[in-house]
Amino acid sequence: MLALGAVAALALAGCSSDVSGTPAPSGQGASPTPVAAGDADLGALLLDPSQFPAPYDAIVLPPQAIAQALPDLTGIPAGAEVSPAGCKPADPASAALVVGTDNANRATISIELTTVADPLSTREEQLKTCTEVRATKSGATSTIRSTITPAPPIGADDTLAVKQTVSSGSGADSVTQSMLTLMAQVEQTRISATYMSFDDSAPDAATLDELFTAAVQKVKAG
Repeated sequence: MLALGAVAALALAGCSSDVSGTPAPSGQGASPTPVAAGDADLGALLLDPSQFPAPYDAIVLPPQAIAQALPDLTGIPAGAEVSPAGCKPADPASAALVVGTDNANRATISIELTTVADPLSTREEQLKTCTEVRATKSGATSTIRSTITPAPPIGADDTLAVKQTVSSGSGADSVTQSMLTLMAQVEQTRISATYMSFDDSAPDAATLDELFTAAVQKVKAG
């Protein structure tokens, strides 16, 4: 069985002394690759953890945690074999990520900023084509199912929304990860807000929309 979501695991561990993801100002950028020039700029545009309302305890993930967290937000582990081919999202040039954790409900809201080369419509077409994807790594397989939903009304170059489930394991070892992601693109910066949980309860859509709106507005303000 694939491990539980890295975003949830890292965020839940963020308050302990064993993980360096302690609360930090939004200027602490992070990247899934060696630090790129754009990371500092993205970090400055990222929402501050203090903007997350209760019960979300938010942290900016440090660079060493981003590589684990970003693939988890797509349901496809880094280095996994993907079927159908061509259904793996492109790696961003740089990234910054803040994660708020609702410990009582074992859920997270992640705000992700990435620098990308393609328009958001490219990702939308990929999701429409790849409605069901199998990702295999180290002998473990997960199934990612995606459904495009009405895009959020917000001022940006383009917007997109998608509901996803990531299923792995079987029987008593089965795990289902549910996600609702709102996306917008402003020039080469893509803003994604993802609510993630490990049950079938309704997402906290109101808080997700609130944080997504604030994230887009901060990027637009520069």
